[in-house]
Amino acid sequence: MLRVFSLMLTGFLALGSLAACNTMEGFGKDLEAAGSSLQRDAQEAKD
Repeated sequence: MLRVFSLMLTGFLALGSLAACNTMEGFGKDLEAAGSSLQRDAQEAKD
């Protein structure tokens, strides 16, 4: 019973880390897009 519980817990943790990685990748892309937009606006204001 303990072995089954350990395997289930390991599986859930693995799935959780995959989901977190995917979420952080999306957050990184959003942050990059916001930075690019800010940089473009700053360049337009400078010109």
